[in-house]
Amino acid sequence: MLSDLGNELEARVARAVRAAFGIEISGEQAVIRPSAPGRRADYQCNAAMPLAKQLKLASREVGEQIAAHLDTTGLEAPEVAGPGFINLTFTSEFLASNLLELAADTRLGLPLQDPRRVVVDYSSPNMAKEMHVGHLRSTIIGDALVRMLEELGHEVIRQNHLGDWGTPFGKLVEHLVDEGLAGGDEIDIADLNAFYVEASRKFDADPAFAERSRKRVVALQAGDPATLVLWERLLNESKRHIEAVYAKLGVKLSPVDYKGESAYNDVLAPTCDELTAKGLARISEGALCVFPHGFVNRDGDPMPLIIRKRDGGYNYDTTDLATIRYRSQELKADDLLYVVGAPQSLHFELIFAAAHEADWLPTTARAVHVAFGSVLGSDGKILASRSGASLKLADLLDEAVRRATEVVAERSDLAPEQQASIAHAVGIGAVKYADLSVARDKDYLFDWDRMLSLDGNTSVYLQYAGARIHSLLRRAEMNADDALSVPRVELIEDAERALALKLSQYPAAVSLAVRHSEPHRLATYLYETATAFSTFYEHCPVLKAEGPTRESRLALAAHTARVLARGLGLLGIDAPERL
Repeated sequence: MLSDLGNELEARVARAVRAAFGIEISGEQAVIRPSAPGRRADYQCNAAMPLAKQLKLASREVGEQIAAHLDTTGLEAPEVAGPGFINLTFTSEFLASNLLELAADTRLGLPLQDPRRVVVDYSSPNMAKEMHVGHLRSTIIGDALVRMLEELGHEVIRQNHLGDWGTPFGKLVEHLVDEGLAGGDEIDIADLNAFYVEASRKFDADPAFAERSRKRVVALQAGDPATLVLWERLLNESKRHIEAVYAKLGVKLSPVDYKGESAYNDVLAPTCDELTAKGLARISEGALCVFPHGFVNRDGDPMPLIIRKRDGGYNYDTTDLATIRYRSQELKADDLLYVVGAPQSLHFELIFAAAHEADWLPTTARAVHVAFGSVLGSDGKILASRSGASLKLADLLDEAVRRATEVVAERSDLAPEQQASIAHAVGIGAVKYADLSVARDKDYLFDWDRMLSLDGNTSVYLQYAGARIHSLLRRAEMNADDALSVPRVELIEDAERALALKLSQYPAAVSLAVRHSEPHRLATYLYETATAFSTFYEHCPVLKAEGPTRESRLALAAHTARVLARGLGLLGIDAPERL
């Protein structure tokens, strides 16, 4: 079984180049690309052109020499075209055999990679506020990356870096006291956002309250027991709100993954001391700053990370440096992924540079800012409520399920409780997929009609394709395991072969999505797979076929359903068997 056809071809081309020219090339230099649908070949090798410059030969000649030395096991005769493109096509017999092996594998051909310890920082809401739509992308992109990394065998440490410290909590704790909510073990704030606005308004309008709030900040940072009790009650109420959102979204974050800014309070001073001792931090205009090498502002002056303010206080720069120090030195992370909005790109460049200069990140470790764009409303601005305020994420998800309920009710004859479960899968899946199917560094337009459409690149289309296959199997009075137990698969029609090829590319799709931290690569693959199945279903009768042909087509359908369900699951989306 060749779990990744592209990687196999890269290895074969590298061996052919060695045999033909006596030089070594990497898999990436083999330049293997899947051909576009409808092309004559399955893959194209574009290595000849760059190699021609190195070898000082005509690129066509280089392509012909590679083709002549290529291991063609399971391949049709390679075809050299144009200036040296090598068209590579697997035999139908090989694809059929490989597909059955993939279908029999519980991992669908996905290889276990050499495990790395990966810390993924995602979601990271501010406490004392309810989660809003601005937290959507970090939460679901991070969750998809976690699922895919774990599927490949990596050890993943989830980190929810909660905003639970600093000046805002002085006024919030003091407002708790003023509102008579300081007694008892629990508090109940029905609307955290309104509570925050009230505290902020009072802080701006009432000098006496503002002064008391500042003293609360000092007491909090000094560890005053009474203030800490009120602060913890406020955090517990906040966590109750965010955990309700996580439950609706079905993401893999739990309280064990929470590590707020407050957790680093005691190591901020030692972090600054270490940077100073290493000669990386110095006083500038009264503040202690780190100036990472190579970063300058518009005037050409070194760009600082201020790690201790003039008044002796600490800030986000300090906390983020203490955080990366902890994750690399204490958690022993091989890779650090920060799923944070694109506007923070420069900040993380500075943080990563400072961490490397401090020798907190070994040369083998990676620190990556997984940047993402914004969710836009129909006006092209950041998606907000009708009043213009931040749109609560819980309200958005409830609306998704409500709309999905209407869609499901129009198409389903199932019992109400079954419809409710399916509507939740459809509604939440629609919101997630609309986000994950877009390149993460791009903004996207939030459009209910498009994301809940049964046509086009939507989760509903993919879910419906899977449900249609399960309906097909039920009519054939078979389950997926029975359908996949056939001794051989026939790939006679073009649509059969195209579907088999696409199904064989599942391992590569997952691996590429993880390598680039881009879930949309997997989403695109799943859409192409569903489209290939639709073409197959249209041109290749299944239940009306007979004998081995019928068995073969049922096997293709069953494996498609498995790939769609497994792939959607890696994106955090359920795949109902009925829709």
